[in-house]
Amino acid sequence: MADTGIGADAGQILDVWLATHRDQLVGWRRRIHAYPELSRQEVATTELVMSELTALGLAPRRLPLGTGVVCDLGPTGGPRIALRADMDALPITEHTGRPFSSTVDGVSHSCGHDAHTAILLGTASVLSSVADRLPVGVRLVFQAAEEVMPGGALDAIAAGVTEGVGRIFALHCDPRLPVGSVGLREGALTSAADHIDLQLRSPGGHTSRPHLTGDVVYAMGTVITGLPGVLSRRIDPRSGTVMAWGAAHAGNAPNAIPQEGHLKGTVRTGEHAVWAELESLVRSVIGELLAPLRVSHDLSYFRGVPPVINDVTSVEMLARAVAAIDPSAVADTPQSPGGEDFSWFLEHVPGAMARLGVWDGLGPQLDLHQPTFDIDERALDIGVRTLAGVVMGFTPGA
Repeated sequence: MADTGIGADAGQILDVWLATHRDQLVGWRRRIHAYPELSRQEVATTELVMSELTALGLAPRRLPLGTGVVCDLGPTGGPRIALRADMDALPITEHTGRPFSSTVDGVSHSCGHDAHTAILLGTASVLSSVADRLPVGVRLVFQAAEEVMPGGALDAIAAGVTEGVGRIFALHCDPRLPVGSVGLREGALTSAADHIDLQLRSPGGHTSRPHLTGDVVYAMGTVITGLPGVLSRRIDPRSGTVMAWGAAHAGNAPNAIPQEGHLKGTVRTGEHAVWAELESLVRSVIGELLAPLRVSHDLSYFRGVPPVINDVTSVEMLARAVAAIDPSAVADTPQSPGGEDFSWFLEHVPGAMARLGVWDGLGPQLDLHQPTFDIDERALDIGVRTLAGVVMGFTPGA
């Protein structure tokens, strides 16, 4: 590690902080976990973050929409490193049975954002204790509303959180990796995720005389099978583009051709260039599939988030921080077909997201967005060491 004013002391600083503050770190996570808040409703979580950062002697600022926090510390000259955590929960009823389970009916931290927030609070605490020795300024971004579209990252960017930032980093819990591991990947880490809402209409009719009308159900079947098939022949398969339907509704009677049908689905891709062209291609293919069938349609296409594209240098910085914990902690991670609005930050500044292993290695791997999702809380230590390590190990010019 380069001599930055902290140098070889970084590991000892982190050891001492964790030895004296681990209970506090776990307490933050459990408090947030017990009182989850949905997207754009993270009022109590915002207040907690504001209070804890203020207690550290910092000057946090609430973001303009009322939820979310930004806070600077360390040197003021030159571009800062931004560290981002998301704070919102999901509309999922928790079934973990933990003593600190959600106290809010139908809402839980089933994606690990409670851990993300606690880790960034811990990182703020350890970095603030050595703020005068840091090699680079830091911007802490506690983001609201990651789980909805358009996501809270856009709100934060509109509020100016990327201004004066040279790089940005984030972690995301990964139940497929054992605790102690951090998954890294250059290039595409997640996928763009767009939503399709297709309404089909015809005069309807009797199933004995489909030739006299537009058969909505047949048209739905044509689109259900045709759109994924055509896209697979029009888009390079190496892009990781996947189209799948999640809902199909039409009619009630077995002998009546309905007047309306409704399809909902998603289109995902790992290539930014493909994402830019997806909407026009989907609209064109659906129109061509339906043209001979005498069925009218309205397509609502909702662009979601771009893929997270990890910058090579930023991944190298994460790798050095993780290797300082344990060289064997660095793990490969595959590209995910899921979406993550951290990608919007990367449209403005280079950076990278890492996958934080949270599986205890013994029980089942409890997947994200499930009522049983939980983490091995030893991962909180690894998260703080990783984010703080990126800052402490920063080399000017990187």
